[in-house]
Order: sequence, then C-alpha cells, then structure tokens
Amino acid sequence: MPYNILLIEDDTQIVEILQSYLVKEGYAVSAAYNGLDGLTLFRRGGFDMVIVDLMMPKLDGIEVIKLIREDSSVPILIMSAKDSDVDKAIGLGFGADDYIAKPFSLIEVSARVKAAIRRATTYSTLGQTAVAVGDQAPLPARVLTFGDLCIDLDNYSASRNDVDLKLTAKEFEILKLFATNPNRVFTKAQLYGFIWNDEYYGDENVINVHIRRLREKIEDQPSAPQYIKTLWGIGYKWVGE
Repeated sequence: MPYNILLIEDDTQIVEILQSYLVKEGYAVSAAYNGLDGLTLFRRGGFDMVIVDLMMPKLDGIEVIKLIREDSSVPILIMSAKDSDVDKAIGLGFGADDYIAKPFSLIEVSARVKAAIRRATTYSTLGQTAVAVGDQAPLPARVLTFGDLCIDLDNYSASRNDVDLKLTAKEFEILKLFATNPNRVFTKAQLYGFIWNDEYYGDENVINVHIRRLREKIEDQPSAPQYIKTLWGIGYKWVGE
C-alpha cells in the first residue's frame, strides 16, 4: 500500500506539479486548495503525512497545523514563499516537523517527504511495547533518570515529577540522542544528520526552534538550562548525569 499524503496548497500549478511528481514516486496524493477543505479532508483519516502552505484562504496554514496537532502526530511539512525566521519559528512552534521554502526543488521535497515518513514509521515501531513469547519474560524497560526527569527509551516517553511530557517525535529523538550521549558535543550539522537523517542545508532555525521547545518542556529555567547546554559557535551538549 502506498503512503497517503495530503497536500494543502492554493496554487493550482504547484499542486499539479507536486501531485504528479509524488505519484510517480509511489505515493497516493490528495489535494485541497484552502485550509478549511484541507482540514476537513484530513479529519476523514488515513493520511501518513501533510504538506501545507502557510498563506491560504479560509484557514491559514498555522491554524491548520494547530488543529491537526490537537489529536494527531502525523508528520507535517510546511511549504511557503515566506522564507523568514519568524515564519519558521511560528510554524515549527505549533508542531510542524520541517520547512521548505518556495521556490523548491522537487528532488528536495521528495527527500524530505521520505525522511519524514521514515522517521514516523521508525517512531511508531520502536514505540510499541515488547510482548513476551511463550515463557520468555519481556526485557526490563530502559529508563534514564536525571533528577525529576525520567526518559523511557523503549516506550518513547518522558515525564517530569511523574507528569507525562507531550513531546513530538523529533523532540524525543533529540532528547534521547543527548541523554544517551552525555557530555558529547553535537554540532548543528550533526544533529540534523542524526535526527532529520538528511543533508544539512544550513538552516539553523529549524534546530533552534526544536531545542527551545524541548528546553521549555524539560528544564526548570529554559533560559538557563540545566541539561542542554549551548556551546556558542559549536553546538550543544547534555550535561546531566
């Protein structure tokens, strides 16, 4: 069965080009030409990924993302001509997974779609609870504890003071990478390679937004982080023990 992609874009020419290209790549693509129709179509279910423009009639892309994120963790790729740090920060802050600026390369779009679906599929598979076979007992859960922060590596979950943290797939992957490699310095290019599993295009803002949002969820004082330290001009490292 092909993966199902929902494309929400008001430019009919872009829709035709992208839909034709992605179908040739083996995907099933449904299209909506405004945010309201896109949200209605999404709620019918069955989509593995959403590609959404920011500026659209009836309901803009940010509102669409917010409403989708109320009950779904489906990968979302923002595609917009508004290539500014503000737009990226707003879009990713509301739960989008990645951003691509217009004009774009079809090859790059395809690469980002493949990477997003691959990450989501891996997350879903690894997040399943192990089942005992016959008399074999399940392996004990691998849980890392840092003060009041607990990270369950097998169930892809984290909590603080026994309260579950609502982490996106990428936020958990970043947290897991740091927590399992304490005191190791990761450059932004390395983080992008490990987490996005894609070539780094020098877009620091995508990483900055995810780090900021993760800090807001795990740190007592995000502006003076205890765990995720910034090494200016280099990258980040985890200092918890």
